Amino acid sequence: MFSVVIPIYNSANYLVESVSSVLDQDYDNVEIILVEDKSTDRSAEICNSYKNNRQISILYNEVNIGVGPSRNLGILQAIGDYVIFLDSDDCLYNGCFDGLEKL
Repeated sequence: MFSVVIPIYNSANYLVESVSSVLDQDYDNVEIILVEDKSTDRSAEICNSYKNNRQISILYNEVNIGVGPSRNLGILQAIGDYVIFLDSDDCLYNGCFDGLEKL
């Protein structure tokens, strides 16, 4: 299983595309951990829209702690054999998990 940790801070313009790039993979054994770092835009609202998706866990930081500590919180939540970090304004290429699994 892959755990994809996505730290989020003020990424409302990119977040849906980033999360969709993981959800749209042809690979079922993946979890997504969103770590919302006290954004001041609509990022928390977008994260909340995924609350009913079983593949997605959402952590909400009480204060802005930065990308490194947010990633560390995601690692603590991860249950996968492998952890991947994805910035909230980046996307995964199709088939990336198949390639990584072969490695």
